[in-house]
Amino acid sequence: MGTWMQRIAVSWLVYRLTESAFILGLVSFMALIPSLVLSPFIGSFVDRHQKYRIVVITQFGLMLQAGTLALMVFLGYYSVWWIGVLSFIQGVINTFDVTARQSLMVELVDDKADLPNAIALNSSAFNAARMLGPALGGILLSTYGEAVCFGINFVSFIAVIGSLLSMKLISKPIRAKQESTWKGFQEGFSYLKHSPHILSLILLLTASSLLIIPYTTLLPVIAREMFGGNATTFSWFESAAGLGAMGGAVYMARTRMGTNLRFRVVKASGLFAFGILALSFASWLPLALVSTLLASMGMMVQNSSINTYIQTHAMPAYRARAISFYIMAFQGVFPLGSLFIGALTQAWGIHYTMLFQGMAGVLITVSFVIYIWQHISRKYVPI
Repeated sequence: MGTWMQRIAVSWLVYRLTESAFILGLVSFMALIPSLVLSPFIGSFVDRHQKYRIVVITQFGLMLQAGTLALMVFLGYYSVWWIGVLSFIQGVINTFDVTARQSLMVELVDDKADLPNAIALNSSAFNAARMLGPALGGILLSTYGEAVCFGINFVSFIAVIGSLLSMKLISKPIRAKQESTWKGFQEGFSYLKHSPHILSLILLLTASSLLIIPYTTLLPVIAREMFGGNATTFSWFESAAGLGAMGGAVYMARTRMGTNLRFRVVKASGLFAFGILALSFASWLPLALVSTLLASMGMMVQNSSINTYIQTHAMPAYRARAISFYIMAFQGVFPLGSLFIGALTQAWGIHYTMLFQGMAGVLITVSFVIYIWQHISRKYVPI
């Protein structure tokens, strides 16, 4: 919840200072570009080290970053440039953290048949915080200002780190052969090329992260320009997105081994595109919030299904590297998309940009359907 408070406070602070959708996208770019550049190499690093230890260290690092941001804003010594620098530092730490944390999840589940449910429960907790954090953050933001949101995020890491230190885990020996990070990256890339189903899902996620998912960075613009709202209106959109993602997580929690996750990706991608198209035409605030909810639900099920497929189908020795490519496609390409969509909004306006994103979502979904159909056709061609 503290992290989501910080995220909406940063978005609102940047937009309040600049009133520029492009600068808003640029700050998101600074926060997430490390995922694009570093993820594949970090995946090799994580495969060769204790994941639990990495997660503990990264949480201390994120706590320090949050404390620095809170202190700067509280003292009034801040600028968009400094916010960008701290966002970049957070992005570097997050890249290590997410890769290690996602890979660690498999080690926490004794019965692998429960893994899809474990991934979904993890997403449920994440999205419950996403639903509640922005709502509470919006109230604090409009009442007390950004510094309070940043300070609460700093304090919240006490609970996070305390939970990690209370875990009783038996560290498994690392059997990965000693090799350079570059060699590990090459082997991970080779493995991905020879796993076409994993590769096709990562390519779908890459296109989605570039063209559609950046709609989340436009929520402050939608709240202010489409509906003449303020920080509270923005928090409603964030909460609607969190509620939709929570609904998607509950749906994913019913997943069992043997579920055709690729077909589920198709349906979720279609829902995602429909929600964005509906949002682009919405002129009534409740309809816009429902559209945001549907788009977020589709996005969550799409991304969670891809994540589950990779974790349950990747070879153990390459799992962290496969996940690192997932993170690169999800979080790494996202900042490029944020820059592109931010510039597009500056040139075309919010309505036409959202319409473009919705149509892109339809094309991505249709392309993946064609890929699956071709695979099925080849599989059943008589010899």
